[in-house]
Amino acid sequence: MSKQDGLHEDLHRGLQERHIQLIALGGAIGVGLFLGSATAIKTAGPALMVSYFIGGLIIFYIMRALGEVAVAYPVSGSFSAYANRFLGPLPGYLTGWTYWFMWVVTCMAEITAVGVYMQFWFPEIPQWVPALAALVCMTAVNLIAVEAYGEFEFWFAIIKVVTIVIMIVAGLGMILFGIGNNGVPIGISNLWNYDGFCAKGLTGMIMAMVMVMFAYLGIELVGVTAGEAKDPEKTLPAAIDKVFWRILIFYVGALFVIMSLYPWNQIGTIGSPFVLTFEKLGVRAAAGIINFVVLTAALSSCNSGLFSTGRMLYNLSLQGRAPAFFGKLSDRKVPMNGILVSAVFLLIGVVLNYLVPGKVFTYVTSVGTFAALWVWAIIVLVQMKFRQELTPEQQAKLKYPMPGYPVLNWVCLAFLAFVAVIMCLDPDTLVAMIVGPIWLILLIATYYAFGWNKGTAEGSKDTIAK
Repeated sequence: MSKQDGLHEDLHRGLQERHIQLIALGGAIGVGLFLGSATAIKTAGPALMVSYFIGGLIIFYIMRALGEVAVAYPVSGSFSAYANRFLGPLPGYLTGWTYWFMWVVTCMAEITAVGVYMQFWFPEIPQWVPALAALVCMTAVNLIAVEAYGEFEFWFAIIKVVTIVIMIVAGLGMILFGIGNNGVPIGISNLWNYDGFCAKGLTGMIMAMVMVMFAYLGIELVGVTAGEAKDPEKTLPAAIDKVFWRILIFYVGALFVIMSLYPWNQIGTIGSPFVLTFEKLGVRAAAGIINFVVLTAALSSCNSGLFSTGRMLYNLSLQGRAPAFFGKLSDRKVPMNGILVSAVFLLIGVVLNYLVPGKVFTYVTSVGTFAALWVWAIIVLVQMKFRQELTPEQQAKLKYPMPGYPVLNWVCLAFLAFVAVIMCLDPDTLVAMIVGPIWLILLIATYYAFGWNKGTAEGSKDTIAK
């Protein structure tokens, strides 16, 4: 194969199975569950749990498609390198830079949020101080070694997971045994007492699907870890298979408890359901605890953002679709230049977030929303092309085949197209469907302007003979 197909890397394989399990889990459990669930609940009512289940099922099959190719080609460039190899240089270029930009704008918002969360304890400190401190710390962690990133991400994810588990267990105690409610079981009648379980009808469930799908954003990060996984043939399938059920339990379980304990049409007006539940248990510092959890969730997102952006720039450089400067590794086998440049862009973003009107920043971050649909669709298309290149004998030897191919590929693509249509119907998400294509047009113009279309990055058409 060509050395510039993006499928040959020199990164250090330092991520263990426990790291990858928690990176996948932590990537999909963000601030949204703790702070943003109220909006989705208002849109769909208790039937939101069904939306999460359907969305989770689609994401699982997209992850299985990614897993099939990632086990065969375990590289950190992941879907960008695969798109370059199986769909052509331009799709690989568009996917890599779009994913890079998605994480940059996501982390801009997360770092800015760190400043806001810290004011809970230190209101006299300017917001930019903790935001800058967070960026410096997470950059330093990513520059040390991939094990440092993995270890921080492991513990950040543990904090989120433990909080959700305690909330679910405590909530079930209130629902079944009346703990914190003078021994009177609360029951689950709130799930249907207010205009029924499907209070907002099928329309509500459908309109909530956009928020549901973007709650899962970040789960594809497990593909980026492939290039530094110690035993990718074992760790990637384990992470993908287990994370689906865990996420469903955490999202659906948390929503079941929240909407059983509190009337769904009051959630959002009575404060954070997580804070209220802990307060009912007599935990006086409930607000502080949840603020700490949300703070670690924001730091986790920043940590993962620097990890993935550094790897994307590194792999794009190997493909010949980014400056060669990004293809150099430090002595610890870390793509230092990509991480540092991404950190500089994050710093610019934090400054812009304070200076420019909110609308401008909303337009920029909306590219992140569009990018998720793009990347997920590319993953499905890549796996289809990958499978088509294999002989029946090679297909039979696949280590981690996607189930239901090719029917489920088309189901996933149709579902993603359906979500894109829903986004066009809502003024709040329509901006993403306008700004996203403009971003792609700008990228294509840059592709030809910088002469990256003349590179030798097209991969060999050899298929895997494993």
